Amino acid sequence: MIALAQIGCGYWGPNLLRNFSALPGAWVKYVVETSETRRRYVETLYPATQVVSSIDAIYRDPEVTAVVVATPAQTHFTLALQTLQSGRHVFVEKPLAMSVSEVDTLAALAAKQRLTLMVGHTFLYNPAVLFLKQLIDSGELGRIYYLYAQRLNLGVVRSDVNALWNLAPHDVSIFNFLLGSAPTAVVAHGTDYLQKGIEDVVFAHLEYPGQVRASLHVSWLDPNKVRKVTLVGSRKMVVYDDVADDKLVVYDKGIDSPIPPGAELPFDQTAAGMKLVYRSGDSHVPKLPAVEPLREEARAFVEAIATGLPPRSGTESGRNVVAALQAASLSLKENSRRVQLTEIFPKPAP
Repeated sequence: MIALAQIGCGYWGPNLLRNFSALPGAWVKYVVETSETRRRYVETLYPATQVVSSIDAIYRDPEVTAVVVATPAQTHFTLALQTLQSGRHVFVEKPLAMSVSEVDTLAALAAKQRLTLMVGHTFLYNPAVLFLKQLIDSGELGRIYYLYAQRLNLGVVRSDVNALWNLAPHDVSIFNFLLGSAPTAVVAHGTDYLQKGIEDVVFAHLEYPGQVRASLHVSWLDPNKVRKVTLVGSRKMVVYDDVADDKLVVYDKGIDSPIPPGAELPFDQTAAGMKLVYRSGDSHVPKLPAVEPLREEARAFVEAIATGLPPRSGTESGRNVVAALQAASLSLKENSRRVQLTEIFPKPAP
């Protein structure tokens, strides 16, 4: 039985608490929370969990072997560092930190202490995303051309981070996981309508190896709730809609050319004059397992502690997402300049 402590039980904290409390082999012994309303909530629903107002209590208890950090993003690095320094495993809600250098500090300490450091990229445990990854890796979709994501809603408006850092970690983690790579460059456009210096809407364009392009649109100023990823391949196309009944639809659609891409055209033929074959076949709705991704994520953290094996959303996943967000932030700051990720990654010591 692994004794856990959770720091924070605000907006997302109750979901984490519910799932970790339901896991066999795990026991949430403490919740650290300063809000009286939140404290009463935990005391009422989770009588076996002690509610404390200071993190000192959890670090004084040798029975606590792991800590779940569910606090505002700017506090993630400090709390994760303190937890690792105390010799405990740590799960950090997204983003893992606010800079690549902070992630590297945490990763180095976790490796030195042989501790599990995991970030809450919940969609990497989503059956639809995992199935989509299988389709890509099997070659069924053909060559991947591009993909784009929309994560929109009316609220919740944050004041600690902008819409990029609040919403985009989900989609960047999905992009990186599906493509098996971090982006190489990012361009971002955003506007602060409600609060000066805090972008409410952001459009970002990410470049990946192999001429793959990805775009995302995040906003908390949109009339409809949208959670959608569209992927276009040379053979098939897929739409993943997280708020629809049919989460994943595979379309046997595309445009075929009699001349392979990159081949030299005949001397009497131009690209504009080539005959293109438009293909529109059947659509397919795969049957997906009915599991809660957050439960699978919580289970993965406990299993990583037990086995010592790196989790799917470990330090590499966290680092690559933070790097893309940091590059996008720099692009926003510098009038949508195209930012190479090599500018973000720390330079090796001479």
